[in-house]
Amino acid sequence: MVPPVRPRKLAKVPFVELADGRLQGVVSSGSDIGRVYVSSIAAGTHAYNCSTNNNRPCGGLYGAPCKHLQALAAEAVLQYGLDRVARYLRVEVPEGADLIGCLDGSHEPAPAAMVFSRFLRHLAYLEVPDTTMPIPELHWFPAPGTVG
Repeated sequence: MVPPVRPRKLAKVPFVELADGRLQGVVSSGSDIGRVYVSSIAAGTHAYNCSTNNNRPCGGLYGAPCKHLQALAAEAVLQYGLDRVARYLRVEVPEGADLIGCLDGSHEPAPAAMVFSRFLRHLAYLEVPDTTMPIPELHWFPAPGTVG
């Protein structure tokens, strides 16, 4: 886990990661509190996708990244820093430029289920009560002082 470069507002973009060759995450709907979008931008090609967690396409994809993708990119920059995100996506971002404006990809469907599943797993760990006992599903992490 990388500490955020700057504090983030988790209500709008509760989950953001650089994984599987994509900037990807979960973005809350601006109009329906019960709906979230899984948004992603591929490294290198900058192909982007945004759909609900049950794979319904975002209505805001009109030949350019929608507001969910813009929010995802902005929060990724807060979380990881512009240099790291730009390097991961393999894009040049000139001084003072906006990351999303420097991307040259187009809409390309991408699977949402795996990202949404990781988000749900992430949420489940937030509900684990404080304990000093081992958590069975995390048993593969080395105990402090055993690696060296």
